Amino acid sequence: MHIRDWPADERPREKLLGRGAGALSDAELLAIFLGSGLRGRDAVQTARELLAGHGPLRSLLERSPAELADLPGLGPARACKLAAALELGNRHLAAGLERGDALTDPATAGRYFSQRLRHFGHEVFAALFLDTRHRALAFEELFRGSIDGAEVHPREVVRRALAHNAAAVIVGHNHPSGCPDPSAADRAITARLKQALALVDVRLLDHFVVGDGSPVSLAARGWV
Repeated sequence: MHIRDWPADERPREKLLGRGAGALSDAELLAIFLGSGLRGRDAVQTARELLAGHGPLRSLLERSPAELADLPGLGPARACKLAAALELGNRHLAAGLERGDALTDPATAGRYFSQRLRHFGHEVFAALFLDTRHRALAFEELFRGSIDGAEVHPREVVRRALAHNAAAVIVGHNHPSGCPDPSAADRAITARLKQALALVDVRLLDHFVVGDGSPVSLAARGWV
């Protein structure tokens, strides 16, 4: 049965138009992008097979365009379109922080850290420097480590905050394992950073831990 023969409320495009993109599964979203499936299979079935054989979604989308082009159901043209669509999404997310608007929604900062750090196979610690109105001044990757840790030096974070004349800082790092639960070491370095930055009148607003799914805010848990 072709997708066009499905009940209207089950077709991916109609579901998106009626209920929004968030109502679709990973396979349904990917199927809309594909448009059609491999011979003898519809787009949804082809998308499911792609995710089953080369997923989950994060692993699939983190492949290079050349790697995507080799996958069944994609090829060079679709691989290029998919890479371009991902970059458009990244730039849209970054635009809110880069156009000078005040950062009033903590979730926006969390998504930004997730977009910038999630794809690394090793731990990366970064900082977003803000002015007195909480507008973004700069984003910097400050420390890199191994698959299970990165050494963070509060003095360097303070130095970069002063260099940007920042009034506030949000920091974040990724967990390559995919588990975003903050460790005891994460809580300890957060306390040290808050103390060091306070000495130069810079506020530490939050510390995000990035993994699979939504990033975890240490401020939301009362640890900042």
